Amino acid sequence: MAHPKHKVSSTRRDKRRTHYKAEVPTVSTCSNCGAAVLYHRVCPECGYYRGRIAIEKKAE
Repeated sequence: MAHPKHKVSSTRRDKRRTHYKAEVPTVSTCSNCGAAVLYHRVCPECGYYRGRIAIEKKAE
């Protein structure tokens, strides 16, 4: 295993970590019911995905 010969400075450590950041998820609207839906996922309100029914939702 490799052993560091010198301490890594805080500046060097922080420069390496600059790309580790949280991103806001992309949200679109459902083409069937208009609810907010994450990309590439079935609509939680109506069960449609890309214009077709993917899962059956129970009627309330």
